[in-house]
Amino acid sequence: MLQIFSDLAGWLTFDLMGLEPNTKLADAIHFFIEDTTKIFALLLLMIYGIALVRASLNVERVRDYLAGKNRFVGYVMGSGFGAVTPFCSCSSIPVFLGFTSAGIPVGITMAFLITSPLINEVAVLLLVSLLGWQFTVIYVLVGMSVGMLAGAFLDTIRAERWLQSFAAKALEQGKAQASHDNSESMTSTSMTLTERHEFAKGETLEIFGRVWKWVIIGVGLGAALHGFVPDGWIEAHLGDGQWWSVPAAVLIGIPLYSNATGVIPIMESLITNGLPVGTTLAFCMATVAASFPEFILLKQVMQWRLLAIVFAILLISFTLIGWIFNAIGPLL
Repeated sequence: MLQIFSDLAGWLTFDLMGLEPNTKLADAIHFFIEDTTKIFALLLLMIYGIALVRASLNVERVRDYLAGKNRFVGYVMGSGFGAVTPFCSCSSIPVFLGFTSAGIPVGITMAFLITSPLINEVAVLLLVSLLGWQFTVIYVLVGMSVGMLAGAFLDTIRAERWLQSFAAKALEQGKAQASHDNSESMTSTSMTLTERHEFAKGETLEIFGRVWKWVIIGVGLGAALHGFVPDGWIEAHLGDGQWWSVPAAVLIGIPLYSNATGVIPIMESLITNGLPVGTTLAFCMATVAASFPEFILLKQVMQWRLLAIVFAILLISFTLIGWIFNAIGPLL
C-alpha cells in the first residue's frame, strides 16, 4: 500500500521533473513528495475514522465524569483522553479552558493538555512503520506518564492559585456547579449514520485545514535534513549519545512548532542521519509540546509563575526521557 506513495514520488521527481537520481536535490524532493502524500492520505483516513467513532461523544459528559473521579483515575483518564483526541498543542487550549470551567482540577486538565499534542493516532501509526511496535508502545506509555506525573505534581503544589483571575474564578464556579450536578445523569443524543458521516466529514475538514500547513513545514524540514545535510553533520554537532546532546536538542526544538504528525518525518530524517533515538525523541517532544505558540496562548490563562513551572517540568521531562531512550535504544 505505502509503495504507491513511493512510486508516485518517483514518477513526479524523476520522470515528470527530469531530476537525476541519487542527487541531493532529487533525494530531498522525492522525500518531500512521498512523505507529504502519505501523511495527507493517512490524516484524512484516520481522522475520519476516529471522528465516526467519536460522533456521539458528549464532551460535557466526559468533563463531569472526570470531575467525579478520584485524582489518580482522573490523571489516567485525562491523559488517556488526550492521547485519543487529534489536537495539536495550540488547539488543545480551548478544551483546557472548557475543563477548567467545568471544575475539573488543574492537574487532571494538565494531564490532558500535555499528553494531547504528544500522542495521536496518526503519529502512532507512522511511528509503528518507522520504529516498530515495541518502541511505539513505550513511546505512548512514556507520553502518558509525563502527562500524569506533571498533573499530579501541579495538584500537589496547588497550581490553581497561579491561574489568571478569570480562570481561577471559572474553576471555582465550575467546582460549585459540579457538586450540585453530580447526581444528574447526562445522555447523548443518538445520531443517525448520515449525521455521523456529516460530523466526521466536518471534523476531518476542520482538523485537516488546521494542520496541513504544519505537515508541509515538518516534511519540508525533514526533506532538507534528508537531502542537504551532509552525512554525519548532525551526529558531529549534537554528539553521538553524549549527555549534553539531549538538553541541547530540547533547547533547539523549543523555537520550532509542529504537531505530532508533522514532526514524524523530521524524526525519520534525524535517525537516518545518525542521531541517537533518545536525542531525536527529546527534540521532537520539545517541538510538539513546548513550543512558543502554545506558551503564548497559555499565558492568557496562567500567571508567569505557573507558566515557568510547566515549562521547567517539560524541559526536565524531555531531557530525562532522551537520556533513558539513549540508554535503552540499542536494546530495542
